[in-house]
This record gives sequence, C-alpha cells and structure tokens, in this order.
Amino acid sequence: MKKTLASLAVAACLFAGTTAFAQTEKPTIVLVHGAFADASSWNGVASILEQDGYTVIAAANPLRSVKSDAASVASLITSIKSPVVLVGHSYGGNVISAAANDQANVKALVYVSAFAPDTGETVAGLAGKFPGSTLGPTLAAPVPLSDGGKDLYIQQSKFHDQFAADVPAAQAALMAATQRPVTDAALNEPFGTPAWKHIPSWSIYGDQDKNIPPQALAFMAKRADAKAVEVVKGASHVVMVSNPAPVARLIERAATAK
Repeated sequence: MKKTLASLAVAACLFAGTTAFAQTEKPTIVLVHGAFADASSWNGVASILEQDGYTVIAAANPLRSVKSDAASVASLITSIKSPVVLVGHSYGGNVISAAANDQANVKALVYVSAFAPDTGETVAGLAGKFPGSTLGPTLAAPVPLSDGGKDLYIQQSKFHDQFAADVPAAQAALMAATQRPVTDAALNEPFGTPAWKHIPSWSIYGDQDKNIPPQALAFMAKRADAKAVEVVKGASHVVMVSNPAPVARLIERAATAK
C-alpha cells in the first residue's frame, strides 16, 4: 500500500511538472497578412519577436475566400505543437477569427488594423459601417479570373497615400508593386462563428487608417471585449510596417497573459 501511494505521489509530481512546463512554454507567433499585402509586411514585427526569443511564422494567406483561407491557416496551426498566438492584419482578421475555431493550442488573438467580424458580417459591410474608408475609388479595374471571379488590386499610383501614407515613398512603391490581390468574393463572403467569442483578444490600429475607419476598428475591439486596445497616433493601415515596436509589444503582452 505504501509503495502504491508513493508511486501515485511521484506520478502526481511528474504530471504537475509537465503541466507547469506547458504553461510556461513560449508560444509560437503566427502572423497572417491581409489583402493588398504579403508576408513580408510582418518583417519588422517578426524581427523584434525573434530577438525576444519567440518562434515566428508569417503565413502565406491565399486571399481567395474566408473559408478556404481559414482552412489553410488552420492546417498550419494544427502542425504546431506549442501554444499559438494568432495575429491578423486587415482581412487577415477574418481569417484568424475562423481559423482559430476548434484549435485547442490557440491561446490569444491579436487584431492589427484588422476586421473582427461577427456571424453574417462581411469585410465590405464592416468597412462601410462607419464613414471614413476611401479604399473604393483607389481600386484598379478588376482582373477577371478563369473561374468567373475577380481579383482586386489598389492602383499603384494611389497605393502610398491610401494604404501606407506613413511609410517612406520608396518602400511604399515596392509594396505597391508586390501587393497580393484579393478576390471580390472574399470581401463579400458572410462570416460564420467568430473565435473571439471564446478566445481572448487584443487590438492595435492607427488613427489615420484609410482602409478601415478607426471608428469601425474601435467598435469591433469593444464588441470582442479586447483585453487591451492601443491606438497609434498618425499610423496608417499598415501600422505593423510603420510602427513595428508597439505591435510587437502588444503581441508579447498577449503571449505572456495568463
């Protein structure tokens, strides 16, 4: 009987040690870019996070549809054996809000100038919910696709002012040339069940965002009961490019939250 009790005590200690290790393990940071951007838009943020000891993956978001894009990111999350902090920019907010569902290792969501939709909402609808977005007139003529859909780009001549006004002109020009298109169907796809209803979230955005009105970003952050909301003065839609330090700092707050 004494041996049995001793064995149980040892097992309990080992289990407690394993649990404690899991709770203190640094999470992997998965960064999901939005429309008209690519994974390199996270370079500044990723550099800071890696210097601070985090493993970072900047996912390639296909920008085809919310459902298929979320499935792609969900597959990546499933392959990660550590806790995950899932970060989305712009349309990437829709993607992480869906991808985190049924993923037990996602501990936090971070919205970076990002949509945090509720059931039935669309990107286009949320962008127009409050006044201030000037994206529409800056879009180039849609590019017809073989499946009947259409790809959308921002006109390169208008990209700097619309998308990245606080980024140096030469850098913005490169971003315009390498921008990734999004389908019009993705921007008008009704959303399902948002993960922010059961996973804690954080939010950061610029007060000079011309794609998503700051009023809309504030509304979505409040509705999602964000643990912290940071507004970067003078920042454009690509706050993670122009102000990587506060974005990385907020992600680390989410990563270390109990």
